[in-house]
Parts: sequence; C-alpha cells; structure tokens
Amino acid sequence: MNHPLSKYFREEVFPTPFCPGCGHGILLNAVLRAIDAEGYDMDKMLFVSGIGCAAWIPSPHFAADTLHVTHGRAVAFATGAKLMNPELKVVVISGDGDLTAIGGNHLIHAARRDIDLTVICANNSIYGMTGGQLAPTTPLHAFTATSPKGNTEPDFDLCRLVEAAGASYVARFTVSHVRMLIKSIQTALAHQGFSFVEVISPCPTQFGRWNAQPEIIDMFNDLKKKFVSKAKYEKLDEKDRKEMKIVGEFVK
Repeated sequence: MNHPLSKYFREEVFPTPFCPGCGHGILLNAVLRAIDAEGYDMDKMLFVSGIGCAAWIPSPHFAADTLHVTHGRAVAFATGAKLMNPELKVVVISGDGDLTAIGGNHLIHAARRDIDLTVICANNSIYGMTGGQLAPTTPLHAFTATSPKGNTEPDFDLCRLVEAAGASYVARFTVSHVRMLIKSIQTALAHQGFSFVEVISPCPTQFGRWNAQPEIIDMFNDLKKKFVSKAKYEKLDEKDRKEMKIVGEFVK
C-alpha cells in the first residue's frame, strides 16, 4: 500500500529508530501532514535538529535538506541559514534537553529577535537517548537516573519562557491531541516571525521505567487527563490545577 505521505520520506531509512510507544513517530507524522495540508515545497525548506531522540525526526527520515548539528546548537545553525537565504522556510525540530538546557540561550535570543523560524520542541521530560537523566522539563518529584530520590526542582514552563522572551506564536499540544497539533503546526509554519510549538511526547523507555508507568497506553491516557484546555483549567479548583497543564495557543 502506498502511504499518502511517502513522497516526503526517505523510505530506505525505515523503520524508525524510536522505541515502542515513543510519541516521536506521531509527531513526525503530524509535521508532514501539516506540510502536506499547506502544500509546501520541500525543496524550499530546511530542517535543523540537534542531538537527542527528537533530532532523528527530520534527519534522516525527511526527503529534504536537513542539518543534524551539535548538541544545543540547532537554533543557532537555523538562524545562520535563514540569514544567508531568507527565502528558505527553516524549521527546527529537536528535544527539550537539546533546545532548553544546553541550547536555552539560543532559544530565548531567537525568540527575543522574533526571527522568522519555526521551532518544534518534542518534550518527553527526560534525556531519553543518553541514559534518562534529569532535564529542565522533568516534573517536580519525578524520578530519573540522576534524581533517584525524586526531582527537587520545579520544571520549566517552556511556553511561558519563549512568550516572555518575545516569540510571536506560542502553542502547546500533546501527541494525544493529534488533530489540534497538526493545525497548530500549520499555523506555526505560516507565521511570519518566531513560532514555537511545544509537543508533549511520552518516553516509556526512560521516563516510564523510572516512574513506574510500564503500560504505554497509560502514558497516552495520562496526557488526555493532565493536559486540558484553558477553559477547562479555569473551572478547576486550586488543588486540582496542580496536576494539570494547559494545551492550546498562548500567543498568536
């Protein structure tokens, strides 16, 4: 059977390297569906990624020009490419560790300058590829390889961070909110200025193992329970809000 998105793939690289239950394959699909819906020419696009599980989404899977660069430097390379060729549609796809830990300064200054880039951050709340270490997005009290007694630091709210820095399109969805995620990526790609989409993506192999979530389906169901619309969030009392996060568009 011919897949409707096969024209965007380098078919020789399949199957993907993602672990069973990883949400990054869903995100890969969502990005290509957004590109297909908008009718973009992949020959006029550049995809940049750093180091980590999510960095494998565009490279080597997309049949397009890709830059797979050093850890934390995806936004810096993307900025250089955009300045050199402003006609390119430049898209960064990388993970929360790569973009917001070692790459954090590049992220906030690109947002501050409102550079015409689309940044898609696959957030799995842990360093999935390099051993399951604590990340800036690891929830408070969660366990990792480097926080075996539980994380003592509050997790970064990435959307509030880039909004405060000056990004002109900011959104958050999960891989359990696929249709809304695709529409958000479409909006981000069409946006003139710095657009940022945080995508919550489960990691059964590392985060699930450390936090006693062995059933993959439970991790996906948790996304639907714990990530809610702003309207629903505002109806909750203060106690229930502590376990919830908002999905939707924050700046548009």
